[in-house]
Amino acid sequence: MSIFALQSPSGGFLDEELFRFNKIFDEWCVQFECFEDAQLIVETLDKKKLVEIVEITPLSYPKYFFHKLQGNIHTTRQIENKIICIVEPYMGSNYRIAVCDLKTKRVVLSTKRYKSTLGVEGAFANFSVS
Repeated sequence: MSIFALQSPSGGFLDEELFRFNKIFDEWCVQFECFEDAQLIVETLDKKKLVEIVEITPLSYPKYFFHKLQGNIHTTRQIENKIICIVEPYMGSNYRIAVCDLKTKRVVLSTKRYKSTLGVEGAFANFSVS
């Protein structure tokens, strides 16, 4: 299921009072179940307040809901109630696999580090949640 949110072009999400932008997406940000509802609110805002409607899908959840997950997220997929990601913790570092639990909001990074994209992609393709 997708969530739609109002984001500033310069970053941050509009809060429930439609007044301030939060730097990170959290429970205080305004959320919509469909694009049309978000568009109705955008049309009522003062023209000085520039916002974009952003669709947040289960596969983009790590970027918005798992704030402890740092670095570049390259690929994601969902297995049961978990989002599995290939993460590069910082530019030029070894790749790792992250498991993000949608129920507990917990993030666990694999202990194994992958030097190449081929190695991590192979592990990612065959990854299973036990």
